[in-house]
Amino acid sequence: MTVGKPRKVETIALSPELLRVAYARGLFPMPHPDTGVLMWFRPDPRAVFPLDGFHCSRSLARTLRGARFAVTFDSAFAEVMRRCGDRAEGTWITQSFHDAYGALHRQGDAHSVEVWRGEQLVGGVYGVALGGGFFAESMFHAERDASKVALFHLVERLRARGFVLLEAQFMTPHLASLGAIEISDRLYRTRLAAALEARASF
Repeated sequence: MTVGKPRKVETIALSPELLRVAYARGLFPMPHPDTGVLMWFRPDPRAVFPLDGFHCSRSLARTLRGARFAVTFDSAFAEVMRRCGDRAEGTWITQSFHDAYGALHRQGDAHSVEVWRGEQLVGGVYGVALGGGFFAESMFHAERDASKVALFHLVERLRARGFVLLEAQFMTPHLASLGAIEISDRLYRTRLAAALEARASF
């Protein structure tokens, strides 16, 4: 459920400045799946990850202990975005999203985690960082557990660098299995305000 109706914005192009304002107000953009019209969402309830509550299964723990994957940060942001949008059912990650989030990345406020097998990118996650809040946008995997590995390392990095909020938009069974919870819009806005005041660096 969303708070009110999603707001349509047809004349304002996505930009780093607009994205910063939107996330600071608890909003995130998605185009309408049929018309492509830009819409802004503020879910109620909202999915978040308690940074001390990530669920690491036994199989994932074994994967993390092995040498199967290598993990990097901010080394292939554009490719992670492209792979997140490379879905058979279609994607909401349009060229305008690539342009705006790519610019935000170059300005230091959008980040990615990459999971590699050798020289092949097999998993990743990207999102926006403001203050002590990280707003996860999308993730992908081309091998089993690769996106979970990316999310695990994202959580570890956020915890180590002073972040206090990891937001994940809409709850899914996959996110719930990893420890995500739902909170009300009212509580989210309280946590968001505190996160924006926190000092953290990705």
